[in-house]
Amino acid sequence: MDTPPVVRRATTVTQLTAAEHLYDGPARPEWAERFLAAPGHLMLIAYVEGEPVGMVSGIEMSHPDKGTEMCLYELSVDERYRRRGIGRALTQALAEAAKERGCYGMWVGVERDNDAALATYRAARAKDDGDFAMLTWTFR
Repeated sequence: MDTPPVVRRATTVTQLTAAEHLYDGPARPEWAERFLAAPGHLMLIAYVEGEPVGMVSGIEMSHPDKGTEMCLYELSVDERYRRRGIGRALTQALAEAAKERGCYGMWVGVERDNDAALATYRAARAKDDGDFAMLTWTFR
């Protein structure tokens, strides 16, 4: 039987750097400090038997005529722990945290051909809101 994950908010640089295997690249302590110090930044980490096995990060975005919403910035689950509901649990935990913080909604940008991500978000009760185009700027 699988041990259910425990989802906790990351509040220290040590917690963020211990989960770096879940990121696209290595964690940098100075960036982790900046993340923690920024109002509206949130990272939840899923642990199984004390080991970080998944993470989701969110960023609050506010606008004068809309209020505040949560952007699901990144979701990652260790390959060994995929297809066990951890991504869904993390997504739902971020949605609950967003509600508790007074956000009116939450959104995520995802490629239309990313079937695993789409299935995870839909399983966490996200609604497909039609076409979405993401354009980017790179500054380095």
